[in-house]
Amino acid sequence: MTKRIVAITGATGFLGRHLVRALAQSGWTPRVLVRRDPVHPLWRDIEVEVVVGDLKTPSALDRLCQGAEVVIHVAGLIKAASLEGFNAVNRDGARAAAQAAKDAAARFILVSSQAAGQPQLSNYAASKRAGEDAVLEVLPDALIVRPPTIYGPGDAETLVLFQLAAKTPVLPVLSPDARIAMIHVEDAAAKLADYCKNPISGLVELSDVRRDGYTWVEIMSAAGATMGANPRLARLPDGVLAVAGTLADAWSFATRTPTVFGSGKVRELLHGDWSLSSAPMSEGVPSVFGLIDGFAHTVDWYRTEGWLPENIVA
Repeated sequence: MTKRIVAITGATGFLGRHLVRALAQSGWTPRVLVRRDPVHPLWRDIEVEVVVGDLKTPSALDRLCQGAEVVIHVAGLIKAASLEGFNAVNRDGARAAAQAAKDAAARFILVSSQAAGQPQLSNYAASKRAGEDAVLEVLPDALIVRPPTIYGPGDAETLVLFQLAAKTPVLPVLSPDARIAMIHVEDAAAKLADYCKNPISGLVELSDVRRDGYTWVEIMSAAGATMGANPRLARLPDGVLAVAGTLADAWSFATRTPTVFGSGKVRELLHGDWSLSSAPMSEGVPSVFGLIDGFAHTVDWYRTEGWLPENIVA
């Protein structure tokens, strides 16, 4: 039986790890581009082909894509000192991956970001939009997928939220009118795997069952409830967050250490509408998790893996 190969960049990242497993469970043979042979518990019982290299190694990208039916480009940079630094990966890397897929006559899926819809907000957002544009110049029939905030097992970023919800009596919330779309990582991976099986092109956006997103109050309340806590919610003034972003920029510049948080991230956080736009959803497979059960599933994993002590409550 001929192997159906799907090539993946960014396979060792948070979404990538779950995507590789979802693809294997769907009958594909995942082929991953990595700097070193990966070992991860999620892949313990599946067959994964490995190509050693990175996005700056044309021969590695060619080897990754050769014979693949689909190429999924997940790799991306979330912190950089400048727009040029972001573009070197999020734009130029996406273009190189698309060109390698084109040369191999493979279908191409770019996993972008919801931030690409608001490129004026930050260098990160601008670079993700530039990556979309670069891919479409190479492959006009590519599929561009914009996921919203992704959380779930293995996510170190969301872990901080649950730790705070359990330990602090007050949780901050931003504008009460803001809307934030979210999706559990297993649902995001399942949808991407379905796009490999049922090809479409164009632009699609992902979310869980709440296409209109959640308020900050709903998100913080759900985090507290999941941890068995009832922290008070307090409105964080926009100006306080802006000052924090400016200070983070100054520290990053002084130490020459890029950080995820800064003025650009503040503008993203203060943007009022991260619900889904008018772009079609093309659901394919429905989401399994909503916010409450998704948070509960995530916390169960954190506790099982020892990331959260069993007795950590407010």
